[in-house]
Amino acid sequence: MLRQYELVDLVKNYKPNADEALLDRAYVYTMKVHGGQTRHSGDPYFSHPIEVAGILTKLKLDEATIVTALLHDTIEDTDTTYNDICELFGEEIADLVNGVTKLSNIQFSDRQAKQAENFRKFFLATAKDVRVLLVKLADRLHNMRTIDHIPKEEKRKAIAQETMDIYAPLAGRIGMQGFREELEDRAFAVLNKDARESVINRLSYLNEESGDTIDLITDEIKKCLEQADLDAIVYGRQKRPYSVWRKMERKDISFEQLSDIIGFRIILKEKSECYAALGAVHSKWKMLPGFFKDYVSTPKRNGYQSIHTTVMGPDKQRVELQIRTQSMHDVAETGVAAHWDYKEQAYTLGNDKGHARDWQAVNTFASSLRSSLFSDLRGLADLLDDEVDSTDFLEHTKLEMYSDQVFAFTPKGDLISLPRGATAIDFAYAVHTTVGDTCVGVKINGQHRPLRSELKNGDSVEVLTSKAQGPTAEWVDYVVTGRAKSAIRRRIRQSRRSEFVDLGEKLLQSAFRRRDLPFSDDAVANALGKLKLDDVEDIYAEVGNGTLSDFEVMQAIYPGLSEQEWKPRFWGRRLFEMIGPNMGAAPAPDNAIPLRGLQPGRAVHFAPCCHPLPGDRIVGVVEAGEGVVVHTIDCNILKHHDGRWLDLQWERDADIAAVGQISIGVINEPGVLGEIASVIAQHSGNITNVRIVTQDNAYAEMVVDIVVDDVKHLNLIIAALRSLQVVNKIDRSRWTEKSMADIT
Repeated sequence: MLRQYELVDLVKNYKPNADEALLDRAYVYTMKVHGGQTRHSGDPYFSHPIEVAGILTKLKLDEATIVTALLHDTIEDTDTTYNDICELFGEEIADLVNGVTKLSNIQFSDRQAKQAENFRKFFLATAKDVRVLLVKLADRLHNMRTIDHIPKEEKRKAIAQETMDIYAPLAGRIGMQGFREELEDRAFAVLNKDARESVINRLSYLNEESGDTIDLITDEIKKCLEQADLDAIVYGRQKRPYSVWRKMERKDISFEQLSDIIGFRIILKEKSECYAALGAVHSKWKMLPGFFKDYVSTPKRNGYQSIHTTVMGPDKQRVELQIRTQSMHDVAETGVAAHWDYKEQAYTLGNDKGHARDWQAVNTFASSLRSSLFSDLRGLADLLDDEVDSTDFLEHTKLEMYSDQVFAFTPKGDLISLPRGATAIDFAYAVHTTVGDTCVGVKINGQHRPLRSELKNGDSVEVLTSKAQGPTAEWVDYVVTGRAKSAIRRRIRQSRRSEFVDLGEKLLQSAFRRRDLPFSDDAVANALGKLKLDDVEDIYAEVGNGTLSDFEVMQAIYPGLSEQEWKPRFWGRRLFEMIGPNMGAAPAPDNAIPLRGLQPGRAVHFAPCCHPLPGDRIVGVVEAGEGVVVHTIDCNILKHHDGRWLDLQWERDADIAAVGQISIGVINEPGVLGEIASVIAQHSGNITNVRIVTQDNAYAEMVVDIVVDDVKHLNLIIAALRSLQVVNKIDRSRWTEKSMADIT
């Protein structure tokens, strides 16, 4: 454990004007408040925050971050409060400590809900100040270094899995590759100890077999660069066990098939020298196609810059190279910490490799990348406003953390970085939420493509938009980014509520008309107190989604109202038995509720049993929490509904995508399906689905879904198809008693 003076000296080595008194005060305070607490190892508990602070000194962070590390468990594990920290160490440090502190005093339904809420709080704090994240990562790193002392295997594995799922990839996303590799490897040792030991044994055997191969290749690379008048640091580095294992799993290959267990790094002074070194290496050894990546001209989202190439090197061995400058190397190893720009920073530091660390260059580089580095954190924080369910937030966080990259471009040449597997819809939401919400089409490399098309590196993407359009629920299945999933779900929730509000208002208007009462928002507002709702829109929404009936609202306004006299004109099975199927042609009554601008699948659902079309006589069945299901009045399934019916009518200008369904019996011979499709197309119908119900050598029966304008349009198509010699029978498809029984 670091002693007090040792910790202070570490900070002053890289920040000579650091506040020594502040560091001393924090060191003493953490020892005092953690007092007699011990860790699973038996060590004093205060050794943990002190070691966390020591880890952060290696990243050369400011004293506020070091003090936060010393105090990071005080609010959570002692009697210390936020106000105590604020009074003793200032508001800045108190906010940082509070950001790292878990929610320990709140009751949660299960462990996952608690974990999710803690991450919501953590990411919100991180979005405000990235130092919260740096302390949290150092905290997790020290906990993983001492995880073997936890007695329960189940708890060790839970911590290791959380580290693998969240903390390790999060460290990678902000460029802290050293942290990521150690976190992954230590988690790997807990989660799959046998596999890790197997990889270690194979690596040890390889080292014995290869002998001084690394030194020989290093010398060859140095000679090559010296001939090109380039002064460079060159060294070989063996990959960590988890990195080897992950590559074997991802590519489904054996250990013997791996060609890049050892990688070599070339570190130079200037960016231009990187390309000179690349030319020198490629001139001497053949480059392997498909293994070249230029992250210098196109940095990764976390700020990483390096040229990657693989050549057939000395003795025909594959040699993997990473070429970068010293400042790029700093960013590659410690990410955001490498360009934390101190306000008082006006000095340079050396290192034992012989290259001075140019802090001015690093900070200039940091400024240009700051927005992209923190955009991921801000994007995750944005989800806090979008997702009601905290477990959804945790799911999106994991999606965002696990993502290789694809680089695509807007028509103006702006670079958009996305996870591998991202689609055009992800791209649209990455440009802007409004662009995603109004996306109707896309051109990829100048060609019209489906919205669910998966993007490739270098694609140029043009998003076509329309304010009249909105996302559909199916889009969630076509996207991979948490940002897109969250925005789609939020927009659908908003649209669905809007439709529930609209439908609920129409239902109450009809209810008021039936009793010849004047309808207004003020009249409905009289029910708020009794119904315990906040505003009139809430009443409309609950009536629209079926969780609240119009009778309950009217009774709240007019307490003397009798339910018996309130029953609407249509009421379940008894009415169906009275009117029979002959009511289908009857006009809708004057007080029927109009369907206008209500999209199927939200507040209104078109029943699959009868496929109602504009022009059909329709009724609605209210289903709690779902809204209204629309049926034709002669639909067989209505015999089995004892619930309340609503008179509905089609608006003349309603813009509704209507799908009619027909059942066709045909002679089974070549060309029949094409003949049917041709007739449907000639009459402006659009086939969306064809299903073969029965088929033998002579006869086939199929069900065809067709987008049409209205029932007259469908009848016109049916008449045209009936005239075909190959058609034996044709009619609108409706569920029968038998088909209903089969489904049940």
